[in-house]
Amino acid sequence: MKLTIINGSPREKGRTGIASRFVARKYGAELIDLSLGEIPLYNGTEEQYHLPAVKKLRQQIADSDGIILASPEYHSAMSGALKNALDFLGSEQFAHKPVGLLVVAGGGKGGINALNNMRIAGRGVYANVIPKQLILDPHCFDYQNDGLFEEPSKLVDELIQELHLYMKAYTQIKQEIK
Repeated sequence: MKLTIINGSPREKGRTGIASRFVARKYGAELIDLSLGEIPLYNGTEEQYHLPAVKKLRQQIADSDGIILASPEYHSAMSGALKNALDFLGSEQFAHKPVGLLVVAGGGKGGINALNNMRIAGRGVYANVIPKQLILDPHCFDYQNDGLFEEPSKLVDELIQELHLYMKAYTQIKQEIK
């Protein structure tokens, strides 16, 4: 089973990137890093779908059995970088595919609105956004080691375990349909 995580942060050194790299390393997930700036601003023209970075993004998501969308919360929503990337994708890549949500908040009560925003966007591309979701606050991060501390790492484990359950069901049904 192939797991992919999208780092939806436009920041090269942001906490969402730390969390995304942590997940990629620990769980063998393929990392799509939007902070690299390879995805152009979506304008709806057919020409954009032929750009190498867009073709690669669409193929990576299509080839995955499960996705984690990771985003900072900006003004009560997912990042513009993540929303922009999702605009290049659709049901062709996401239909019935299990998707886990991870938001990196600034602390306090932040994060829930971004999760809700991501869940709505997931429904828009016919993804199977799983019930379990996760918010990580600044105290969760081991900045020196580009990772997470033990307790937040356990929360990520729980998210991944539930996502794997849905991924197994998805791959089984996919095989039965063929």
